[in-house]
Amino acid sequence: MTSETSAARDSGPFHHCDVLIIGGGPAGSTMATLLARQGRDVLLVEKAHHPRFHIGESLLPAGGPLLEKLGVSAQVEAIGMPKWGVEFCSPEHSHRSFVEFSDAWDKSLPMAWQVRRADFDEILFRNAAVAGARTLEGCLVRRVAFDAQGADVEAVLQDGAVQRWRAKFVVDASGRDTLLATQNQWKQKNRRHNSAALFAHFRGAQRLPGKQEGNISIFWFQHGWFWFIPLADGSTSVGAVCWPEYLKQRNKPLNEFFADTIAMAPELARRLDGAVLMDDHVWATGNYSYCADRCAGDRFLMLGDAYAFIDPVFSSGVFLAMQNAFDGAEVVAKAIDAPETYPAARRQFERRMRHGPKQFSWFIHRMTNPMLRELFMHPRNPLRMQEAVMSLLAGDIYGKTPIWASLAAFKGVYYVGSLFSLPRTLRAWWARRRLIRDVGGVRGENVIANPR
Repeated sequence: MTSETSAARDSGPFHHCDVLIIGGGPAGSTMATLLARQGRDVLLVEKAHHPRFHIGESLLPAGGPLLEKLGVSAQVEAIGMPKWGVEFCSPEHSHRSFVEFSDAWDKSLPMAWQVRRADFDEILFRNAAVAGARTLEGCLVRRVAFDAQGADVEAVLQDGAVQRWRAKFVVDASGRDTLLATQNQWKQKNRRHNSAALFAHFRGAQRLPGKQEGNISIFWFQHGWFWFIPLADGSTSVGAVCWPEYLKQRNKPLNEFFADTIAMAPELARRLDGAVLMDDHVWATGNYSYCADRCAGDRFLMLGDAYAFIDPVFSSGVFLAMQNAFDGAEVVAKAIDAPETYPAARRQFERRMRHGPKQFSWFIHRMTNPMLRELFMHPRNPLRMQEAVMSLLAGDIYGKTPIWASLAAFKGVYYVGSLFSLPRTLRAWWARRRLIRDVGGVRGENVIANPR
C-alpha cells in the first residue's frame, strides 16, 4: 500500500469519520446501514446522484432475507416484478426448459424480484441515511493513502472543490471503478472468461404468460447468450453477452449491430417483434470479467464488484455484493474495537469472498458448453441434483443447506457426459479458446467502460 499522505495533509483541512465507504450501490449502502446501526460514524460517498442508471436488474431469492434485515422488503416489492424461475431457450432444441426456485432444496426461497436498478439502489442508499450514516452524492474519490493509524481519502466534488477525510477504516464498494484495485495494480483480468456485453431496454416486448411473466429468460445463440428481464414498469432489459471475437465483426452503428445480433436468436427476435428500443440507445461494455488479488488489508475491505466481477448469466452480482457487506460489517467492527481479533476475522472474510464467485464460476465457464446446455435443457433430479443446482441459482450457498454432494454428482454427470461426446466437447473447447481472445474493448459509440 502507498503511504504518500503528506501532500494531501498539506493541501487542506481533514474531516474525520470512523469508516468511509466508497460507492453508494448495493454493497456500499448495505455496509453503511449495518455499520450505522452499530453506532459508527459512517460516511457513504457516491460519485453520481441517485437515481442513476445501472444495469443488472435481476435479484436472487437468497437476497430476500437480506432485504428483510435491512428493512426495505416492502419498498422493493413495490417497485419489483416477481421472478419465480428461469426459462432456457436453445436454438439446438425444439422445446424450452422451465425451472422454478421452488424446486430448490430450501422451499422457503421460492421467488425474487426484477427491479429497475436506479430505483433499487436509491432505496438502499436512502435507507443508509435513515439508519444514521452520513451520505454524500456527487463526490468522486480519487485517492486513498494508508498509514499505521488509518487512511487519508481525497475526493473531488462536482463543483471542483476538494474534500479530504481521515478515516479509521475504508470500505471500497466502488463497483467496476475498482478504486483500490486499480490504484494499487491488484486487478487481474479473468482470461478464462473474456466476454463483452451489449444491452438496451425495450417497450412492448412479448412476455411469458401468467405467473411466469416476470421470469428471466436465457437465450443461447452462436456467439454467446442473451438475457431477457421483464420489469414492473412495462419495459424489458435485453442484453447479449458475446465472445470478443464476435465484436471484431462490427462495421455498423451499435444499434444496428445489436439488432442483427438479436436476429440470431429467433425466439428472442419473435418476442421483440414490434417492441420499441427505449431512448434509441444501446450500451456496451467490453472485457469485463476480473478479480483483484486481495479483498482485505489492515485498514480496508473490498466488496462486490470492487473485488471481482463475473459473467451476469446467473444474476449473482447484487446478491454477492450485499452478502459481502453483511459478512464484512462485523469484521470492520473487530478491526476498530478489537484489533487483536481482526486477523482471524479477516481470513474468514477472505474465504467467504472467494467462495461465492468460485461456486458460480464453475457454471459460468461452461455456460456455452454443449453438455451443460443439455443438462439445463433436460433437468432431472436424481440424487437431488436439480434441487442442488436450483439452490445455487437461488444464491443459497452460504448457509447450512446440504447441497454440496449433490452438486458434485451433477458435475460428475457433466464430466462423464462430456467424455461420451468427446469430439463435440473438444470442438466446443477449441472454439471457446479461440473466441475469448482479447480484442481490446468494444469499438464505437455509446460505450460505458466502467458502469457501476
